[in-house]
Order: sequence, then C-alpha cells, then structure tokens
Amino acid sequence: MEAILLVGGKGTRLLPLTIDTPKPMVKLAGVRFIAHQIAYARSHGISRIVVATSYKTEQFLEYLGDGSAFGVEIVHAIEGEPLGTGGAIANAATYLISGERDPITVLNGDVLTAHDISAQIRQHVSMNCHATLHLVEVDDARAYGSVPTDDKGQIIGFVEKSENPPTNFINAGCYIFTKSVIDQIPRGRVVSVERETFPELLATGGKLWSFKSRDYWIDIGTPAALLKASQDLLTGVFISPAFTPQPKKIYIDPLAEVDSSALIEEGSAIGRAQVRSGARIEASIIGDEVVIEAGAQILHSIIGNRVKVGSGAIIERAIIGGDEIVLPPNSRHIGTALGIG
Repeated sequence: MEAILLVGGKGTRLLPLTIDTPKPMVKLAGVRFIAHQIAYARSHGISRIVVATSYKTEQFLEYLGDGSAFGVEIVHAIEGEPLGTGGAIANAATYLISGERDPITVLNGDVLTAHDISAQIRQHVSMNCHATLHLVEVDDARAYGSVPTDDKGQIIGFVEKSENPPTNFINAGCYIFTKSVIDQIPRGRVVSVERETFPELLATGGKLWSFKSRDYWIDIGTPAALLKASQDLLTGVFISPAFTPQPKKIYIDPLAEVDSSALIEEGSAIGRAQVRSGARIEASIIGDEVVIEAGAQILHSIIGNRVKVGSGAIIERAIIGGDEIVLPPNSRHIGTALGIG
C-alpha cells in the first residue's frame, strides 16, 4: 500500500526550534518525529511513502534517502513553492503507482496518533468511499475544523474554526482517498484539502465517511504539545514502533555527557548534550550540542540545539532556541520564548 506524508509546513508555532529544523525533523524521545510516523505507517502495512516536502527539503533527502533504513520505499515530491495541503497531495500523486480504485493514505506531518489505520483503510474499501477521514473528539473544538456526521457516520459538512462548532469531533489529519479522487485535485496551484477539496466533494455528491476513534492523538504543532508528546512517549502513555520506553522513563543520548551528580527526572529527553554537576532537568527536552553548566535548572522546557545555559540559571516553562544562544549565569527565564528571528 502507498501513502503520502505531508511535511511541507514551516512550523511557525514551534519557533525558534524550527528556524533551522523542519517540524517533522524535531526529535521526540531522541527519535525524529518523522521516523515515528514512518514506523507507524509501516506497522499498518504501508510499504511505499511519497514524502511531500517544501521547507528545508535537503534535510529530508539526507535523513530519509530511499527509505531502506526505515524498511519502506520513500520517494520525494518536492514543491518549488508551498502548495497547501491539497496542492501538495496533487503534486505528490504524480509519484504514486497505485491503480485508480486503490486506497491512498494521506498523513499529516505534525500528528502523532495511535488509531487503527488498518481498520480505517478496510472501512474505506468496504464502503466504497471517495474519502474516509479520521475524526477525534476534543473538549473544545473552537480552535479546530469540526466535522459533523449523521448517525451512521457519513460526513454532512465541514465547519472551519468557529465560536459555535456543531460538534466536538474534529478533522484529525489522516485521510484515506480513492486514488481517482486525488487525481481530480488541481495541480500546480495552492489548494486546501480542508477548505476546497472536501467541501466540493460533498457538494457534488461524493461519499465521505468518518472513522471515529478515542485512541491517543496529538498535534505536536505547539511547544506545549511537543513537550507533552515527548513525555507521553517516555512514560509509555503512547507506544511508538520507533521507540522503546526505558524503566527510568527518560532518554539520554549515548553520546551525551551527564555528570553523575546531575538530576535527570522522569519525562526528560537529553540529546548529545553536556550536563554539568548539580544540574537538574525535569520533564524537558534538551537538544544536541547543548551545554548546561553546574547547578542550572531546566523545568518543563524545551532547549534547542547549540544553546549554552550558564551556571545557576533557571529555565521554567520556556522554549529556548536559535543559533548559539547563551544564557548568563544565574539568569531567570520563566515562561519565555527566546531566540526567535
């Protein structure tokens, strides 16, 4: 089976982490996010993935190659300019080799999900749908696109961000298309699959069905969500085929240098960093080439690559990144985002 993986976004909500690193290449529990997604797809029988890239494409080319290291075949569909979700799907479709009646899975590059994609594909095929959308229920749908359905699960509308959403079931970012439907999406221009393709299919009598689940799902597009997803992987709340949780519920890169007196608490992931004596790291993500000097405290925060944290500094609920950021000794950074721009 084939899939399209959409990874072309710039990840602006994750700045400054995404100044130099595309969002899908950010590490979760020491593993790049895109590797978690590829392992998930492979576990559900997907053997060929067309990766739709636009922002910092060279990083995907170098890391993924032809996919052999990940046990799948990978083909790269490169956009000269961002084409939106629908435009990216149409551009990637030129690399598909499936027949026009075959199911094609489309995965969003910022979603971590545990739903049964195999069951979603089976439902799509058995009901002969044009498209089948994974929907999840959230407490407050106002910040999302809500998707009302009838009692049988057939989609009856699409409502973008609204103060009065008709349902708390939202578009969860995993679609199964019949390939002939993808072939009808206009090519070479910006197209939104959420605002154009799906509503137009519905208006012309297309058969769109929902696949609802209550399984684990998270959009890692914000710092808070990224940190939660990392902690969920480390603590075993979410199980990824690309990562095995450790008894201490932490991750430390084999090349990291961590002083024996440093305290690394549950839910923390340490990259190729140097952590000096007496430092404390709690429920945080620490990038590569980071130096954390003696006595510094990193609490519920994200530290990007190549940051230096001075001795005795305290960082709490913050996101620090960018090129060669240096935090002075004994400085305080509470709830801040430093390094943007």
